[in-house]
This record gives sequence, C-alpha cells and structure tokens, in this order.
Amino acid sequence: MVGTGSFLVLAFVTGGIALGAVSGLTPGLHANNMALLLAGAAPSAPGPPLYVAMAMLAAGVVHTFLDIVPSLALGVPDAAMAAAALPGHRLVLKGRGREALRLSALGSGGAAVLAAPLSVPVTRLMTAAWPLLRANLRVVLAAVAVLLVLTERTPTAAVGATVSLLASGLLGLAVLDLTPAAPLAAGGMLAPLFAGLFGAPVLVDAVGGGGVPPQDDPVLAVSRREVGGLTGVGTVAGAVVGYVPAVSSAVAATAALLAVPGRYGARGFVVATSGVNTSNTIFALFALVALGTPRTGVLVAVDSVGAPPSLPHLLAAVAAAAAAGFGLVVTVGDRYLAVVGRLDATKLSLGILVGLAGLSYLFAGGVGVVVYLAAAVVGLVPARFRARRANLMGVLLLPLAL
Repeated sequence: MVGTGSFLVLAFVTGGIALGAVSGLTPGLHANNMALLLAGAAPSAPGPPLYVAMAMLAAGVVHTFLDIVPSLALGVPDAAMAAAALPGHRLVLKGRGREALRLSALGSGGAAVLAAPLSVPVTRLMTAAWPLLRANLRVVLAAVAVLLVLTERTPTAAVGATVSLLASGLLGLAVLDLTPAAPLAAGGMLAPLFAGLFGAPVLVDAVGGGGVPPQDDPVLAVSRREVGGLTGVGTVAGAVVGYVPAVSSAVAATAALLAVPGRYGARGFVVATSGVNTSNTIFALFALVALGTPRTGVLVAVDSVGAPPSLPHLLAAVAAAAAAGFGLVVTVGDRYLAVVGRLDATKLSLGILVGLAGLSYLFAGGVGVVVYLAAAVVGLVPARFRARRANLMGVLLLPLAL
C-alpha cells in the first residue's frame, strides 16, 4: 500500500488515535459510549469501511491506555479502570502519580505485546471451552463475589463489602436494561452508573481537601520481572472476557485483583487492571474474526461499518495506537497531574460533579441524572467501612449472574 492509499490509512489511524485520546482523558466517559458515537458517525466518513474500522479500533486502543489519567488525577474512572481507581488514587496522594502512570503504560503496552502471539492459541482454547464456561458462568461470577468479601482485611470491611455488592447489584438489576430517551443516540446506563458509583464519591470526599499534592520522580518501585508477571495476569484475564459475551473488562479487572499478590499493593492493581483493559480489546478483535460476533462496544462499532475482517490491517492499527497510547500516557499524564494540582480542589470537585451529571443527562436523559445520584449514594458505602471499592462491581456481577 503506497502513495495515496498509505496516506489515507495514516490519516484515518491518526484521527482514531486523536479521538481515543480525547475520550480517554474525559472524566467518566466509558469506551462503549465513545464507540457508539463513532458507529453513528461512521456512515458519513469519507473513506473505505476498512479504514473507518481501523480508525475505530485505534480509538478504542488509545482509550484503554489513557483512561487511567482521569482515574488518577481526579478519581473519576471509566468502567474498565474502576477496580484500579482507588489504589491508583492513593499513589497520587502519596506523590507517586508519575510512577503510577508509567506502571499503567507498561501494563497496557505489555498486554498489547503479549496478546498478539497468544491470540491464536487462546482463540482455539476459548472456542472449545466456551460451552462449559457458559454453563457455569453463574458459579464463576458468584465465586468472584464471595472472594471479594472473604479477602477483605477486617470483619467491618467484609460487612461493607457485602452491603456494597448487594446494593450496587440491585441498582444494576433495576436500571441496566433501561433505554431512556436521551440527547445522544449513544446512550446507555453505564455512564451514569459508573460516574456515580466510582467518580462522585471520590469527588465528594475531595471537597475541602488539599487536592493533588506535588508529585515525586517517576522511578518504579517494582522490578521489570514483577511488572512482567503482573502484566501477564492482566493479559490472561482480559483474554478470557474477550471471548465471553456480556462479561466486560471491568468484571475481568475485578477478578484479576484477586490474583495479584498482596505485597504488590496499589502498584500491582494498576499494572494488572491496565493489562486487562488493553488486552480485552485485542482478544475481542480475534474473537470477532474467528467467531463472527463482537464482544465489546468498540468491536460492535467496528463490526457495524461492514469492513472486511483483514487482520493485517486491523493489527497494524492496534500496533500504531498502542505505541501512541504508551507515549501519551507519560507525556500528557504528567501534565494532567500538574495542571490539576494547581487548581482549587473544592471548585474542581464541584465542577466535575456537575459535569458528570451533565454527561449522565446526555447519555441517559433525566433518568440518567437520577441514576447518577442514586449510584453516588451507594458509592459512598465502601469507604465508610474501609472496604474495597471493587465491591461496587456487583453492579455487573449480580445482573450477569441472574
């Protein structure tokens, strides 16, 4: 592919990278909402469907790299980074935010490297194992929920974990299937649910606080071998859900936390969940090509344009996006932390709380705002019991189990 064709491919992939950067850096914006917006705009894109698909895939991959940045700087994750949000935020408050950004970049970048050679054997394995997994999916999800409670450090935290799992699960059962009228056609309840459960509580607690403190040097406190092992945990977890319908990377990230040895603490969580986030997109691409069915919002958007399933082209877009995402996490992330650190914490927190309500309205109308407020109340529970916020993933675990 030379000349005009090469230039056009480069233009589409670069455009996708730019879109993914904007969506990844937007507090509370879920990758699925971004993907559905792209799918709505795709028919009017002046280019071959394959190039449009490459742009969408590039946007999705870059989003998985950059969504850690608002999670660390503001405590407002998208769904896939929810499990790592609080541990990562603790690193920021200790002045280790620049290190956390680099750990996340290594987790995502390492997962992109590992996923490619693993995709063919894993595709064959998961295709064979899917019937058994589907038949026992309730047991698997129930085991994840039970382990989340049992691995809490104190009895009080275990009580908080149980309350959080049940309350968020009931909230998910009540609202996930709603399709309210909304200003944007890319709606859905994930944006208000996760903005309320995982974003609003951190912002409420930040009102009156000192904000983001000055950040230390970016030197890593874990070895390359340890980062590699943690990345492997995330990659495998992301691989599993890449082939399982309706089970998101957020659920896989929650399960991956249980496989991270306690000695790695917040750093281990950041690396593993970042690996889950990126590898899920790559393995879902292979699931789309092999099985013909999209497993993530981004791949639904890719599939919607009717592009031919050309793996060389699509993998080239993934590679370019992963390289760009790795660099952007470090360069943009450091500046993001510095800018947020200079702002008044109370005004910033109140402004983002209002902004998340507006985002909820755009994607789910007035119902979305009500759900956002209800989810914010539920989201305050774990911290009051000193339990992990990952227990709020009951919002997906319980509906999927039932």
